[in-house]
Amino acid sequence: QVHMVESGGGWVQPGGSLTLSCEVSGDIDSTDCMGWFRQSPGEERDAVAVMSIDGSRHYKVSVRDRFIISQDNTRNTVRLQMNQLKPEDTGVYYCAAGNTGGYCYVFWGSQTEYAHWGQGTEVTVSP
Repeated sequence: QVHMVESGGGWVQPGGSLTLSCEVSGDIDSTDCMGWFRQSPGEERDAVAVMSIDGSRHYKVSVRDRFIISQDNTRNTVRLQMNQLKPEDTGVYYCAAGNTGGYCYVFWGSQTEYAHWGQGTEVTVSP
């Protein structure tokens, strides 16, 4: 089992920055794909940024030049640095981890590949 706890959410003005953190514990070695999903108001939850165990990063197109995902060497902490925030970045951000059998680069955006989820942290971007 993998336990995930997010922190760092809050309110920020458009153009501002925020960094989310996810503390990960348990059987981390059973996962090869770890990252962040977002559920914006009125929308389905979708992948924002994910890292595979080999260090490769995958981003939602709308955040690619503004967000940075990182992990510490032990993969116990995964962070999402969010810059130039926009109102459409508002939502609940979830940390998630899963095992894709080595195909994180293919399945990183698919929620069904992630067996482990945090409770979420809310981000509000508004004037």
